[in-house]
Amino acid sequence: MELLFALNLAIFFLLSFNAGPLCSILVNRFGCRPVMMVGGLFASGGMILASLCTSIIQLYLTAGVITGLGLALNFQPSLIMVNRYFDKRRPLANGLSAAGSPVFLCCLSPLGQILSKVYGWRGGFLILGGLLLNCCACAALMRPLKPSRKEKEMIEQAKKTEVHKKKKQLLDFTVFRDRGFLIYTVAASIMVFGLFVPPVFIVNYAKDTGVPDTDAAFLLTILGFVDIFARPLSGIVAGLKVVRPRCVYLFSFAMIFNGITDLGGSFARDYVGLTVFCIFFGMSYGMVGALQFEVLMAIVGTERFSSAIGLVLLIEAMAVLVGPPGAGKLFDATKNFKYVFYLAGCEVVLSAIVLALGNFFCLRKRKPESPVKEQKENVEEGERPKEPEAVDSIEVEQFLKDETGKNGEILPTPETSV
Repeated sequence: MELLFALNLAIFFLLSFNAGPLCSILVNRFGCRPVMMVGGLFASGGMILASLCTSIIQLYLTAGVITGLGLALNFQPSLIMVNRYFDKRRPLANGLSAAGSPVFLCCLSPLGQILSKVYGWRGGFLILGGLLLNCCACAALMRPLKPSRKEKEMIEQAKKTEVHKKKKQLLDFTVFRDRGFLIYTVAASIMVFGLFVPPVFIVNYAKDTGVPDTDAAFLLTILGFVDIFARPLSGIVAGLKVVRPRCVYLFSFAMIFNGITDLGGSFARDYVGLTVFCIFFGMSYGMVGALQFEVLMAIVGTERFSSAIGLVLLIEAMAVLVGPPGAGKLFDATKNFKYVFYLAGCEVVLSAIVLALGNFFCLRKRKPESPVKEQKENVEEGERPKEPEAVDSIEVEQFLKDETGKNGEILPTPETSV
C-alpha cells in the first residue's frame, strides 16, 4: 500500500521535473506568460478529470501525469521571471516567491481531509481543479520586461551585423562545460533521493505510532507553517554582502541541517517528538527551498538560467522516480519507518558533502581566463574584433613630403620598398 501511494506521488513529481527541458524550450520560444496559462489549464484539467476516474491507472494519468505536467509549466517560468526581474535583491525575491508552496502545503492536508468528508474524493478533486485555475490568473500578471535603451541599441546593431544572424538556441547545452554546474547537478540529484521522503511519509509515520488521523495530518500544517517563515529569512541571509559570494556553502549547510533532522526524526516515538521533528524539518526544508535555485542562478547567470534549470530538473527526475518509491519499498520490506528516515538523511548529507568539497577543491583556485582566450571566444560568439585605429591624415601628408624626390616619386626606402 505504501509503495502504491508513493508511486502515485513519484509520477506527479516525475512529470513536474521531467518536463524541464520542454518547458525551457517553450519559454525561450513563446515566453513565460503563455506557457504558464497553458500549464494552468493542464493542471486544472487533470484534477477535474481525476474526479471522473474509475481505476487507479486513470488516477495516475490524470492527477499524476496531466496535473504534474501543468504544474511544471507553471513552476519553471515563475523562477525564470524572478531571475529576470531582480538582481540586487534576488535572494530575498527567491525566498519570498518560494514561500508560496509551504502556504499551500500548510492548507492542503486539512483541506483534503475536509473536502473528502464533506464532498467525497470526487468532489474534492473537482474543487481542487477549480482552485488550480488561479494559475491562469497568476500567469496574466507575468508581464514581460521592456528592453532598456542600451539593450535596444544592441538589438538594432545585431540586426545590422550579419555575424549575429545566427538563430537563438532553444536549449543551451554549453552549461555542461561549466564545472560549477556539473558539481551542482550531481549534488542536487543525490539530494532529491531523500529530500521529499519525509513530507511524503510523515503522516503515515504518525499513524503508525498511534496518532489519530486528524492530528497526523496537522503535522504537515506545522511543517508548512515553519517553512513559510524559513524561506524569506533564508533569502535575507543569502542576500548579505558577506554571505552572497559564499551562498553555495550556506546551501551546503542547509542540506546538512536537513539530513541531520531526518536522522533525528527516526527516533521520534510519539506526537511530541514528531512535532519537534516537523519544526526543525520545516526550517531546514525552507532553507533548501529558498537557496537551491538562487545558487543555480549564481552559477550559470541570467542568460543561461532558463536552459540550465530545465536540464537540472530533467536529471533530478530520475532521482525522483527512485526516491519515494524506493522508500516505500523499504518500508514494505522492514515495516519500520526508522530505516526510511535513516536512508533519506544519509542521502541528503552526502549531497551536501559533494557540493561543498566539489566547490572548495575544484572551483576555489580557478584562474581567470587570459585576454587571448577571451578574444578567441568573442570571435567564436560572433563579436567583431577591434578595428585598427585610423592614422591622422596630417601625419601621412608630412611623411610623404619628407620622403619624396624632386620628380615627386617616393624614394626607395626600406619602408616604401616593401
